[in-house]
Amino acid sequence: MGRLVPAVTRSLDILELFLEGEGTLSAPEVTRKLQLPRTTVHELLTTLAARSYLVQVPDQPGRYRLGVRTYQLGSRYAEQLDLAAEGQQVAREVAETCDETVHVAVLEDTDVIYIAKVDSTHAVRMVSAAGRRLPAHCTSVGKMLLASLPEDQLASRLRGREFTAMTPASITDPTELLTALAGIRERGVAVEHQESNPDVSCVAAPVRDRSGRVVAALSISVPLIRWSQEREGELAGLAAKGAADLSVRLGHRGA
Repeated sequence: MGRLVPAVTRSLDILELFLEGEGTLSAPEVTRKLQLPRTTVHELLTTLAARSYLVQVPDQPGRYRLGVRTYQLGSRYAEQLDLAAEGQQVAREVAETCDETVHVAVLEDTDVIYIAKVDSTHAVRMVSAAGRRLPAHCTSVGKMLLASLPEDQLASRLRGREFTAMTPASITDPTELLTALAGIRERGVAVEHQESNPDVSCVAAPVRDRSGRVVAALSISVPLIRWSQEREGELAGLAAKGAADLSVRLGHRGA
């Protein structure tokens, strides 16, 4: 494990003072409560205010309250909680329909993080777990999410990246990946065959929030022994319906 950074720890200690019910705080109060040097407190308060985590109270010189940035972070956290909870419910419904493993994942930089998962009841099934992180370019959910990014954001995330293979079928060439993403945007679903697991194929569809922005993807993963062209088409439809249902739960009203 890496070491804790004292300045960051102290900054978080200041923010957490507001969890104690304090509406506003002054530098002397922070100094007394945290037993920190006065100069350090002033520097930390100035930095937090400059980044909008704190704001000076109008007409009360030297007093601070929480700033808009803390609200934005809290709202984002709430969105993730809602997405995970709703995603788990929809994943369960989709899994009950197809009896295959269903995931919901979000994009973080160039990785995907699985936030919900429901297993198949079959003896042969995909081994995975919620919270797992995988390279986006090797997964159907990841390619769906990359394909949904605005062009400038996609270029920024992929610039200078090395695309490591998870299996011999993984895409590692940037040009090939961009071509694949263009096809996914056109079809509206993503399919990957043995790119993250040599024994599994997956299909994924995009999940949108109330603004229409793609915030997650829902996938169905199937062992090769139960995969076929006919099955792919069926599961693509189920993934798209599940993703649409989850989108509605998040407030999306469709086209």
